Amino acid sequence: MNRIGKYIIRGLLGRGGMGKVFQVEIPPIGKIAALKLLAPHPVLLSLLGADRVRELFLAEAVTMAGLQHPNIVAVRDFGEADGRPYYIMDYFFSNLGRLIGETRRAEEPSRTIRLDRAIELIRQTLSGLACLHHFGIVHRDIKPFNLLIDEHGTVKICDFGLSRLHGEPSAPPAQLKVGSPWYAAPEQETDPDAVDPRADLYAVGITLVRMLTGELPSNPPAPPSGANPDLDEAWDEFLLRAINRDPGRRFESAAAMQLALERLERSWHARREQVCRLAPPAPAPVPTRWPLRRTAVRIDPVRAQTQFGVDRLWRPAQLVSNDLAPAGPGALHDRATGLIWQQSGSPYPLTWTAAQAYVKELARRRTEDGHRWRLPTTPELMSLVSRTPHGEDFCVAPAFDPLQGVLWSADRRSFTAAWFVDVAMGYAGWQDFNARIYVRAVAD
Repeated sequence: MNRIGKYIIRGLLGRGGMGKVFQVEIPPIGKIAALKLLAPHPVLLSLLGADRVRELFLAEAVTMAGLQHPNIVAVRDFGEADGRPYYIMDYFFSNLGRLIGETRRAEEPSRTIRLDRAIELIRQTLSGLACLHHFGIVHRDIKPFNLLIDEHGTVKICDFGLSRLHGEPSAPPAQLKVGSPWYAAPEQETDPDAVDPRADLYAVGITLVRMLTGELPSNPPAPPSGANPDLDEAWDEFLLRAINRDPGRRFESAAAMQLALERLERSWHARREQVCRLAPPAPAPVPTRWPLRRTAVRIDPVRAQTQFGVDRLWRPAQLVSNDLAPAGPGALHDRATGLIWQQSGSPYPLTWTAAQAYVKELARRRTEDGHRWRLPTTPELMSLVSRTPHGEDFCVAPAFDPLQGVLWSADRRSFTAAWFVDVAMGYAGWQDFNARIYVRAVAD
């Protein structure tokens, strides 16, 4: 099968209990989209029956199509292929689960997110949930992998297969659990039909704890400030309230939770400004020349971890102490590595093919700045990674454009995918050529 309806299949993105999600191309314009096709898991099919599964799939499509909000994924089309319904959504290459490095073994540690970015991602999530709850919809499956992130850092809530109108009985079989382990509120296991919006807020709280600590909460949960020095007692109170097992002790609404989050953010900014006023000047970096590979290669994930020098979460095992100095207009020289970097990079996220064209054009205009620009290798990009900022680290102004945190490398994973480095999060990953990612050229 290379087509579903008029759409050309470019690859399988994933599957859930109810369907498969494909990356597809829309002819003749060539736009990339995501297509969800009804393809229920045999267990779900045996529990609910074909008619009920189809009914739920159609309800999911109708629910999503009826919602218009910047933080909710939009349905663009609907159809049937060989008797199986499908719907079309915008394609996003990333999600929060991938960002933090969560795997199917969710209990394993994940990457942490700097506090200011975590606040922004959760604020957007709560904004989308406020819209859902306004229309009487309880999502019931909020988790990192259901929070898509576009190339501009905007959160898009997806996967409404378990959502329902508040007060509408779903009548699932007793054997069917509603929600995902670790993130589902306790009441979803005991009485799924009785859940209200506070179940979604519980899942948001679990997600935020994971983002800030790299761990799922213990039972009973410990104060998260013990795992993150940027958190204080007020944060502990907020997070422990969000994940309280008793719905009556949680935030009463997404708006109330968002308001409390904004108060914490203001308090944190005030504390950070005070710390920065009193902070001693940063020590001068020690120049160290690192043997970084300059030539692009094709490397599969099995060999990549060793060759990139990264840990299980694809973070560099050793960090470079950068020593950056101006190297002409729009360029910085890292005396620690000998590399010269664009300070701003591409003005827009680009496909990998467009990234190649971008650096070729820079190389063609070399006479203007004297630099022989090229697309950097993964180890070269890894040299820009620093540890997750805490405390006084936030006082240091970023040397590069912070919006361009995810960058293409010259290294290919396969004939259809290439490696990238999320400099802001500090890890390497791969994505197909169609993904749109920023470019920061390098020169020797």
